[in-house]
Amino acid sequence: MKQQPCRLLHGEVLGERYVIDRIIGEGGMSCVYLTEDLKLPGKKWAVKESMSEPGMQRAVQDEAQLLIKLSHPRLPRIVDFFHVQDTGYTYLVMDYIQGMTLEKYFRGYRGNVNPEFIMELTEQLLDVLEYLHGHEPQVIFRDLKPSNIMLTDQLEVRLIDFGIARSYKQESGEDTVKLGTVGFAAPEQYGGRQSDARSDLYGLGALLLYLSTSGKFSEWITGVERHIRGDLPRELVPVIRKLLQYAPEHRYQSTMEVRSALSRQQSIPVNSSGVQSGTVAGTLVAAVLGASSGVGTTHSCIAFGHFLASRYGKVAIVEMSAKSTAFSRIQEIAEGGKLGSIRKFEINGIHFWRQTARTEVISLLGGSYDAVVLDLGSYRDSERLEEFLRADLPIVIGSGAEWRQHDVVTLARMLSRHPQPGRIYALPLAGEETIQEMRKALGTSKVHALPLQSDPFEIPNSSQQTFAQVFQDYLPSTERKRRFRFRKY
Repeated sequence: MKQQPCRLLHGEVLGERYVIDRIIGEGGMSCVYLTEDLKLPGKKWAVKESMSEPGMQRAVQDEAQLLIKLSHPRLPRIVDFFHVQDTGYTYLVMDYIQGMTLEKYFRGYRGNVNPEFIMELTEQLLDVLEYLHGHEPQVIFRDLKPSNIMLTDQLEVRLIDFGIARSYKQESGEDTVKLGTVGFAAPEQYGGRQSDARSDLYGLGALLLYLSTSGKFSEWITGVERHIRGDLPRELVPVIRKLLQYAPEHRYQSTMEVRSALSRQQSIPVNSSGVQSGTVAGTLVAAVLGASSGVGTTHSCIAFGHFLASRYGKVAIVEMSAKSTAFSRIQEIAEGGKLGSIRKFEINGIHFWRQTARTEVISLLGGSYDAVVLDLGSYRDSERLEEFLRADLPIVIGSGAEWRQHDVVTLARMLSRHPQPGRIYALPLAGEETIQEMRKALGTSKVHALPLQSDPFEIPNSSQQTFAQVFQDYLPSTERKRRFRFRKY
């Protein structure tokens, strides 16, 4: 975007009222001046000058009128708006806030700001975003970056740049203008759909990740967790991860959900690897991928689901293959030989979803379940691999037989381009010697033997102990006392 030079000089009078003092900010297509008010001697205002595109004057004016109606302690008052007809420039007059931008404050600490400051900043931003998103019509800020956040002398937040804020239009399919700062703006702001409240939540996540990595990252990419500061409050990291999901439907859907997640995480310990113990924000997703066919992937998924149901409230086991027939056979037994069009069925309180498409899984991960086990079948296609890479707990099932160990090593080599610190390898019926060999071959200690389990719907004590090791970083402290039997009709 071409830099637009500031037009006005010291001493010029704008709108027969505002005397230009000096430039206090500029960038992109706008410039901000500090001005003095001729009608109110001694009163200072910040005036933002912007160039409007031809034909957009009316839309810009409508948005300005909306912003003038806003009233919140973390927003500057916008008291006037006008445009100069012969130049195409518009002017937004707002409170002048003394202090410094978050960007300048952050640089002053060389990226090492106090963890308590980050949490307080989070609370204040949630406060103002809740107000904007609850406004009628809803207001989307769309540019939550350090230079657009002012800190007063008391470190109170003020959002200062409403240059690209807009009201949400229910009937609109996508934004007509793609705006936002690269690295902080949500993916949908670059085309394909309209930005909404979840776009601001992505921006919040990008900002928090930026602060949490000392300015190194604002997107959740592979390996980023290694750069997150170890002194951060434990509840923040999984929340940031979910805020930065690519698809809006995978993020938190409101500021209230973010607050709830932060509150829910507060007393959960963190293990030495930086993984949160006890739970994750939202739904725990365990994705199970077979190194090859016939290694017991589905059998293990069912057993994992029943184990998690003893610790979590509402659990689902999801078959993510249109070709698989395993869940169909189970449903026929559970429902007395009948297989209808409804692909969801229940066995002892656990929901089974057979032949589930990826698009359907999205709705299952929106918080309706406490834990979900995804049966991805054997490694074949990239769509299933994406779900594996996005999971909280990715588990590879492989054979412990010597002649099939190569399948596990080969898959691990293929997955090496996608680092996942929490990845687990589980080998049914493998001996201790095999486990030690595979740990050496795979370069990880997270290789477990799964004991003989003839009925995955009934978990023996030996399996309970092993599964507790597999899921140790994600188990709530309180166990739910439940006994499972395969119910037949």
